[in-house]
Amino acid sequence: MILLTLLIFSLIVSTAYTNNLRRSVKNAPRSGKIPPQDLSQFAESFPKISVIVPAYNEAENIRDCAIAILDSTQLPAANLQVLIVDDRSTDDTLAIAQTLEQQCRDPRLKILAGQPRPADRYWAGKNWACAQAVRAATGDFLLFIDADVRLKKGAIETAIATINNEKIDLLTCMPALVCECFAEWLVQPLMFNHLAVCFDFTAVNDPKSDAAFAAGPFMLFRRSAYEKIGGHAAVAGEIVEDVELARRIKKAGLKLGLYAGSNLASVQMYRSWIALWEGWTKNLYLGANRSWGLMVYMAAIMFFLYPMPWLGLFAILQNLSSSFFLLSSSFFPLPSSFFLLPSSFLALIVIWHQYELRRLGAEISDCPPKYWWLGSLGGTLVGAIAIGSAIKTETGWGWTWRGRALKTQNT
Repeated sequence: MILLTLLIFSLIVSTAYTNNLRRSVKNAPRSGKIPPQDLSQFAESFPKISVIVPAYNEAENIRDCAIAILDSTQLPAANLQVLIVDDRSTDDTLAIAQTLEQQCRDPRLKILAGQPRPADRYWAGKNWACAQAVRAATGDFLLFIDADVRLKKGAIETAIATINNEKIDLLTCMPALVCECFAEWLVQPLMFNHLAVCFDFTAVNDPKSDAAFAAGPFMLFRRSAYEKIGGHAAVAGEIVEDVELARRIKKAGLKLGLYAGSNLASVQMYRSWIALWEGWTKNLYLGANRSWGLMVYMAAIMFFLYPMPWLGLFAILQNLSSSFFLLSSSFFPLPSSFFLLPSSFLALIVIWHQYELRRLGAEISDCPPKYWWLGSLGGTLVGAIAIGSAIKTETGWGWTWRGRALKTQNT
């Protein structure tokens, strides 16, 4: 009876969650891609845009990121400026970027060696690097992307057309998700789905709603809007600066646009379990406004969505084998066997929902439902990340990003 009750609750949770994701996916706006033959004509009246890439210990990414930006467009130097700022990396990021600059001799590309962080103020994460790049930026539009992002053909032109046509002040998007290592397949699709559920596109894009979200890997600002909210200098001490910038855009009465952006860019955020753990525990708790309740709630949701139905099915199979053994020597079934059939049916429905969640998420992330049947393991890991993020943030124990110790403005 207890198992049946838990599975009923699991079904309620999974049904509601699936419906919420389905609604979010359906309502996600998508920018219309400009046909290649129209790009040259569009470029004639194109504004000046500065693409800014802050980079800290990005030796494995920085070259491919820069090449992808330059190859994504035929815009000349008069319209495009690509600024890569090295944030005092301890690896070969700066050397690799400077070598590329010398080799490609593209006037659009400029490498900046970041200056030491000011001693009189705490600058978290990539905020100081972004602020330095903005000083050198000449564009009327500022596109901030991360080094693990790869722009797609025509992405810049498409994004500018969207921001102009829809009168948007900050255009941000959820890029296509690239997974390679096993840990990424387990965690990343579930995380992306959860973001799509928690930050419904309709609510975020509604000027009357307080809901605000921005994805740091791709943020395109009108420069006037960026300066109006104070830019990265105004959020210098924020670890999750992208969400805070989005909140400030809305508070200033400016227009925020959250789009499905698989046609604009792809991202591979983390390449190992260690990087996943460090990255998500850095951001998740702060992104939830330091709410312990939300982290516990998230862990509970993950449990009932993913491990619970598999644990229930395993328990049912164990009980069935025991029941059949006892029935062979008795005319009377076990009392609990009455609930085994409906319990197994419920477990299978929730397990089917796990596939449906991955399939729906793929409509935004372009990430196929590979390993969906290992959702129980993925959900357990995501739940552990949620609790770990709260503990690490509040205690400061092991709270780092690529070896750089972090702190909040309150510590």
